Amino acid sequence: MLVPVVNMQGEKVGEVMLRPEVFEGAVNVPLMHQALVRQLSNARLGTHKTKTRGENNRSKAKWYRQKGTGRARHGSRNAPIFVGGGVAHGPMPRSYEKKMPKKMRQAALRSALSAKAAAQQVVVVDELQLNAPKTKEIVGALRRMSAYEGRTLVVLPSSNPAVELSVRNLAQAKTLRAQYLNVRDLLNFDTLVLPLASLEAIHGLLGAGAEE
Repeated sequence: MLVPVVNMQGEKVGEVMLRPEVFEGAVNVPLMHQALVRQLSNARLGTHKTKTRGENNRSKAKWYRQKGTGRARHGSRNAPIFVGGGVAHGPMPRSYEKKMPKKMRQAALRSALSAKAAAQQVVVVDELQLNAPKTKEIVGALRRMSAYEGRTLVVLPSSNPAVELSVRNLAQAKTLRAQYLNVRDLLNFDTLVLPLASLEAIHGLLGAGAEE
């Protein structure tokens, strides 16, 4: 798939080939959903905790006498039926980790990238460079590239403090290193902005031979 390459002024400066094995594959929705659920689950800390009746710090003495009150017999105010008592079957710390083979994770990324390319939501720019952090300049550049409609994901090949700090002020845009490309961000943002160096990094990560 041939797509135009633009500069930060929005002018076409050439064309580049998107590798078909990365950007023209079949869109597998169930696989992308599985990868998304895995990513969201692995992000959970699982530190939730409630106290059982044995951990609750109330009096251990018998609440009232066994007989003669006309009430039910109780031996402790820590029972779950009382206010301030323990919690029965409450959440305990645990891991929500889900595993997924590397080939399946890569296939899910290819599927998400193919969906973006098919919807013409991939913008390739020759390079993104700013002399200093300036949000106004990056907004102007994105608008000239027609990449500021909706939510925008800017994929950088490596650390670029000026661009990262400029984009950080925008509620509808985000920067991401190419090596950390993931299904959640690909599905969460409308437009994908790829400098040529980032495109080469993605081809290297997901292209032919990347599974070995």
